[in-house]
Amino acid sequence: MHMASWNVNGLRACMNKDFPDFVRRGFDLIAVQETKMHPDQADFTFPGYHAYWNWAEKKGYSGTLVLTKREPITVTRGMGIPEHDTEGRVLTLEFPEYYLVNVYTPNSQRELARLGYRMAWEDAFRAFLSAFNKPVVVCGDLNVAHKEIDLANPKSNAGSAGFSPQERGKMTELLAEGFTDTFRHLHPEEKGAYTWWTYIGKAREKNVGWRIDYFLVSDSFKTNIKEATIYPEVMGSDHCPVGLVLV
Repeated sequence: MHMASWNVNGLRACMNKDFPDFVRRGFDLIAVQETKMHPDQADFTFPGYHAYWNWAEKKGYSGTLVLTKREPITVTRGMGIPEHDTEGRVLTLEFPEYYLVNVYTPNSQRELARLGYRMAWEDAFRAFLSAFNKPVVVCGDLNVAHKEIDLANPKSNAGSAGFSPQERGKMTELLAEGFTDTFRHLHPEEKGAYTWWTYIGKAREKNVGWRIDYFLVSDSFKTNIKEATIYPEVMGSDHCPVGLVLV
């Protein structure tokens, strides 16, 4: 099973950039975050894929999508918690062997203005994942660089959104619940491996970035991890895609 995940920062815009070519690589499943659209706004299709959407009540904001060649058993939008389900951030597909959870974690925003909501959301999401009765693959933009190795300038960013002690602590708690960060599992010491770059100051050209996009798998799937990849050469968004091969 060859999967990919990409925060496209607006799918309609990315359709005019690298997204169609990326789809043509032939992944078995592609999870998309920050689609910023409702499905009735799509004037495009993805031949060979079943498409499943979750969208924010507010048009032009947030949203998730999964393209899969294999039809799922069930599809669930949201976590079943009204206060957390208005922004289209969680989309779950059940397959015979596992659940695939595509997630776009809320950003804590400048001055950590939304940190309180983020902390409540993190606790709810962790409880949501713990209720499944088979292994789970979690993918998406988790909006946190977990360790200092996961961003170019940890000292100057200490305490900022995406690298606050609170957010990093919630990521630690999530992994402790029985999940493996697939990229760090295979590349524990690799530096300069980032998935997001600000548009300011030629950050991407200089590779001054953050690794905030992940594939996590239940620890019981750890031995099934064959490849965990970052695709920094793929343009079209301020994020690049990440990939996972399970055997």
